[in-house]
Amino acid sequence: MKFEKFHLSEDLVRNLEDNGFFRTTDIQFKAIPSILKGEDVLAIAQTGTGKTAAFAIPIIHMIHSSKTSKRVSGIKCLVLVPTRELAQQIGEVFNRLAKHTKVKPFALFGGVEQDAQIKKLQDGIDILIATPGRMFDLISQGFVDISYIETLVLDEADHMLDLGFIEDIESVKRKLRTRHQTLFFSATINPEIKKLAFSQVRSNAIRIQISPDDPVSKNVNHFVMFVEMDNKRFFLIEYLKQNMEGKFIIFVRTRVRAERVAKVLERSEISSLTIHGGNDQTDRAEVMRAFRAGDCKVLIATDVSARGIDIPDVTHVINYDLPEKPENYVHRIGRTGRGFNKGIAVSFCSPEEKSLLEEIEKLLTKKVEVIKVSQDDYRAIAAPIEPESMSIADMIAHEEALMNAAKRKKKKK
Repeated sequence: MKFEKFHLSEDLVRNLEDNGFFRTTDIQFKAIPSILKGEDVLAIAQTGTGKTAAFAIPIIHMIHSSKTSKRVSGIKCLVLVPTRELAQQIGEVFNRLAKHTKVKPFALFGGVEQDAQIKKLQDGIDILIATPGRMFDLISQGFVDISYIETLVLDEADHMLDLGFIEDIESVKRKLRTRHQTLFFSATINPEIKKLAFSQVRSNAIRIQISPDDPVSKNVNHFVMFVEMDNKRFFLIEYLKQNMEGKFIIFVRTRVRAERVAKVLERSEISSLTIHGGNDQTDRAEVMRAFRAGDCKVLIATDVSARGIDIPDVTHVINYDLPEKPENYVHRIGRTGRGFNKGIAVSFCSPEEKSLLEEIEKLLTKKVEVIKVSQDDYRAIAAPIEPESMSIADMIAHEEALMNAAKRKKKKK
């Protein structure tokens, strides 16, 4: 369905066309009419299906249509998110879609100096996209007033509630002076979290669930490969070399693992970037800028970015380590195959991680397809040689010799 059918403002429709929005996704088609009617909505849809636009479009239209000028009379919409990256990213979406309208959005998050943020707030904004920490800090300082909010949005609602932000959400609601609309959007949600979410919306809220039987988008082909923990690095190097034209996000469990994997790739002359909680916000922003621009096509990330990266041209996701929370599997592999694009996700599963795989399959209610690796391939690629004990040149030569030997053996067969 085309967006014109919703009778949106001409300025907004022009922005949608300029940004490549020509027809609705399922979640947009189902959510936008209910939001425009002022109804509470609890929406669960797969990653990469356009959830941000599903609430940004009607919110911008409603605020734009209610204003006679660009003059601001207070914050009308608050979008709460769990991470800085997500705040920044959603802020960019709102800014692009509000470009020719009377609406002024602003993203507020920690890790950066607050003076410039305070000035922007004092100039006046209509929509605040924020992480709870920085927002409550500036509320206590008297720079943020959320009393007159008409729409409250919780994005990545399951993660927000799971992290214990329910008290923050209730605190926000206590500050609201007028009747408000509540919108919850998420890709995954378990029964316990769903009960918490329902407690925060009106009893007649619209509940939208897209593809409930499979939380993974049909645009993503995902597989698992059984690999010994110590041999993952060899398979990673080989996989990257076989797909040199791809754009990769590699997920690891910890910031230490991220740096180690980056060093392993560096020894094989493969450039990469890392993003994790140990980076300051300026570094994280620069890493994301470089990855978006294609300056580097390999990004190594921890789960701090599993829910905050929306880059349409990511072709592959590799779970170097399986996530400890099964929901994060869905969010990780949802970084590829976004919108109408196709993507591939491969997980390396060591014997120690099989219990994690079982939890993931329980969430998916089905088995993850297995890529079988022959013993010859395994011995060739994953020979138990510690790279730290070899020079860079020797290690590269050793790996190339093993690869070539394996290829020759295949040709003979």
